Amino acid sequence: MADSNEIINAIRLVCDEKNISIDSVIETIEAALAAAYRKDFGEKNQNVVVEFDPENASSKVYDVKTVVEDVDLEAQEKAVEEQHARKEAGEEIKEEDEIKRFNPKTEIMITEAAATSKGTKLGDEIKTRLTVPSEYGRMAAQTAKQVIIQRLREAERENIFNEFKGREGEVVNAIVQRMERFSLLLDIGAATAIMPPEHQVRREHYDSGRRIKVVIVSVEMTPRGPQIIVSRSSDQLVAKLFAHEVPEINSGMVVIKAIAREAGERTKVAVASLEANIDPVGSCVGQRGTRVQTIIQELGGEKIDIIEWNDNREKFIENAISPAKVLSVSINEDHKTAIMRVREDQLSLAIGKGGQNVRLASKLAGLSINIAKEDGSIQETASDAEAPADGEVMPVDETVVAEAVVAEKIEEATSASDAVKE
Repeated sequence: MADSNEIINAIRLVCDEKNISIDSVIETIEAALAAAYRKDFGEKNQNVVVEFDPENASSKVYDVKTVVEDVDLEAQEKAVEEQHARKEAGEEIKEEDEIKRFNPKTEIMITEAAATSKGTKLGDEIKTRLTVPSEYGRMAAQTAKQVIIQRLREAERENIFNEFKGREGEVVNAIVQRMERFSLLLDIGAATAIMPPEHQVRREHYDSGRRIKVVIVSVEMTPRGPQIIVSRSSDQLVAKLFAHEVPEINSGMVVIKAIAREAGERTKVAVASLEANIDPVGSCVGQRGTRVQTIIQELGGEKIDIIEWNDNREKFIENAISPAKVLSVSINEDHKTAIMRVREDQLSLAIGKGGQNVRLASKLAGLSINIAKEDGSIQETASDAEAPADGEVMPVDETVVAEAVVAEKIEEATSASDAVKE
């Protein structure tokens, strides 16, 4: 009895360490014992299946076969050869017309089955008890060990995949481990995630042991196990952070209509309220900017502009170019462009450092925005701002309930007066 207790305890220990079910471990042991039996004692046409009982550390070995119709093997082989010749000649054979060969390892003809077990029907499973050896040989034991290691690894990988699949778009806490071939490896609890270079923020330093928030971008099963891709540069990270910090977004009273981001530098987000008495911009900024400042700190000081959505396209573009003041907006829907006229003293604000402000406004509005002086002379174009080909507003995934953005340090005074509502 002591031996069986040790086995049960060992199984439970493996389950706890690998975070897998007891059934998975039992199935692994049964598969390993079956492989070991076939190695030293099995015959060619035996379909060996083992039933293991951890309570008393005993096992039963069976040859399991499914009952099928009687088959003329010679006629079947001839028909298979003819069908193969037709395929070689270019004839297309439907999948349902494919001739299925009789498999003596897993199948038994009904006449033979009825001779040993009366009342047998097609589709029944015949289990023939085999002799259990007193001990397995060295090679068989080695085979069993390899099977157990492989199956446990597969079970662990599948468990991790099932845990994270479907969590795309979710923000998780991560601990930086190390850099490997320009990709960052992160500990996210039950698994190690990868942050490729394109999902990293250029200005951030990822020191080993640093705790950061990341958004899960994709979860895929690969030959080497589950691959979990996370991001710090994704728009969805900003969206989820706002959903966490702004109750009105989390409840759906305020929604994010569009977002444009240059990770680590600046983000613009358009928000709208579904309730007449709720100010969408003020809700996102928070009392004295507390809500947005929390998000800015999490993003390492990234500047955030919150823009009020407007169904009027011209008015929305005016909002998008803030903090600059606009004289007029002219939109050419055919060419998906807009010309925005501003006073000369507003040019630098409208264009932004390195053209960043007009570039983000262009992404947000889905148009290529050109900045012009009062006399109409073009000063800056956003033709390279990666506006969508169809010219539509770039929407945020509806399932993600959030995305928002705030003022340049709560925007060097000009922006703050329009955005921050105490």
